[in-house]
Parts: sequence; C-alpha cells; structure tokens
Amino acid sequence: MLLHVVPLADWSAAPDAPYAPASLAAEGFVHCSPDEAAALAIADTRYRDVPGPLLVLVIDEERLTGEVRREGGSGGTLFPHVYGPIERDAVTSVLEVRRDTDGRARELTPRV
Repeated sequence: MLLHVVPLADWSAAPDAPYAPASLAAEGFVHCSPDEAAALAIADTRYRDVPGPLLVLVIDEERLTGEVRREGGSGGTLFPHVYGPIERDAVTSVLEVRRDTDGRARELTPRV
C-alpha cells in the first residue's frame, strides 16, 4: 500500500475524475509515502499551515495504471512516486490526520 497526503479540498475538487495533484503536471509524478510514519512527517512538515482537514489516501499499488517507482529521499528512505493520476478505485481507504493545537500531525485515524 502507498500513502498520499492531501488536503480534503483538493481530494474533493473533482470526485468523478482520477486524482491528479499539481505535482503530476509540475514534476511528472504524484508523491507518496511508504508508511504511516513517513506520511505523518510529510503532513507535519509540508502541510502544517494548510487549513481544513488533511487526509491520507491509502492506495493499492496493484490497481494503478501509472508506473510506481521508489526513488531516493532524505535519509536514504525510498519514496514511492506514481507516474500518472491516481484512479479513485485504487484508493482502498481514507484516513484523517489528527493535529494538535499547534497544527502538528500526531496520528492517522479512519475518516468518518
């Protein structure tokens, strides 16, 4: 499974189309995380000041049509990059990032 951090507003913007964040057009791929700890770190560092609910998509790699490459990041961690949009049926569940009063990402919980 791959994890992708996304603000609720972005995920909800075009619910009938495959999800294609700005990074797909700008960089050619969708950034993903290999595990929960990495997803929380991304949420905390890159999305701390983003208002509103923050989600983590749980993606079944086998259901994607785009190529997935694991490429280097900081500290030697390999991050999955999806070279194509995320088909909505590849998303097996959606989690919500729970933040503390300072906006720091603390845990992932099932989205109700």
